[in-house]
Amino acid sequence: MRSIARGTAAALAGVAVLCLWAPVQAVAGSDAARSSAAYCGPDKATGLAVWADPADSCATALQVASAYAKARSGTARAPVTVRADGGTWTCQERQGDPNPYQECVDTGGSGRRVVLSS
Repeated sequence: MRSIARGTAAALAGVAVLCLWAPVQAVAGSDAARSSAAYCGPDKATGLAVWADPADSCATALQVASAYAKARSGTARAPVTVRADGGTWTCQERQGDPNPYQECVDTGGSGRRVVLSS
């Protein structure tokens, strides 16, 4: 009985590690993991994880993600321009390592960006 409990505990620990590791791996290809990006939560329309860079702009990042989800419906991988939080953002799909992700960059030169990943 004790060996079954240990085996179950080890399996659950392994699953927890995989679940916690997956979002970091998905964003690693976008360089968000190496920057000051912060996880802001999922986009309500797409369910994609939304990351804000810099970390203190989560409210804006969620607005940008929502605007991008609405604007990109029906478009292929072409860049999309959206307006959110008083700014203009250029968004497009990028190839990550290994999975693609979406990135929106503030065209006003502020250096702000939003990353959406699965």
